[in-house]
Amino acid sequence: MIQEKGGGISASPFLFHVSLRPMDSQVLIDKALFERVVDRLAHQLLEHHDFSETDLIGLQPRGYILAQRIQQRLEELVPNLTIQCGALDVTFHRDDFRQREKHITPSSTLIPFLVENRNVILIDDVLFTGRTIRSGLDALMAHGRPKAVQLLVLIDRRFQRELPIEAQFIGKSVDSLDMQYVFVDWGDLPGSSQVLLLNEKPE
Repeated sequence: MIQEKGGGISASPFLFHVSLRPMDSQVLIDKALFERVVDRLAHQLLEHHDFSETDLIGLQPRGYILAQRIQQRLEELVPNLTIQCGALDVTFHRDDFRQREKHITPSSTLIPFLVENRNVILIDDVLFTGRTIRSGLDALMAHGRPKAVQLLVLIDRRFQRELPIEAQFIGKSVDSLDMQYVFVDWGDLPGSSQVLLLNEKPE
């Protein structure tokens, strides 16, 4: 569910809750550490960009939630800084789109600025095989030709790559099995977000 908010769109964090038994999961980033990871990523971006020519674009839906968190933290760190943040849907650019048995409902794309000749920080929650990011790059190029594109992810599952794609900004690198699933719980309240490694993907 994408909610209209202040002229933009936001993905509701309530969509991403599942009930977990303690034996089913391992905590990768706990609630106390989560905000510190976001803070570190924001500081790393500021080390490399003054944002005069740089924009944030999050892949729908969870990458856009992270992009909004990063945007908020950046503007807290630099009060007079205004950062453009967009949302990008990759549904029709997926290489498995025609192979899926279940119907996929696309999310909204909202990029209210030009990406032509701009630096773009592409943001997603988890980097796994690299196929979603490839889809994101294809979708992004449909909106213009950026000067450069860098990738920021909260979690890098570094040994499961199927395409030669790597992130420049990483919250945490993890080793996991193919059957396991990284679940980012965005929480209902500030300070309640966490990242879990599940033994299998939730229904």
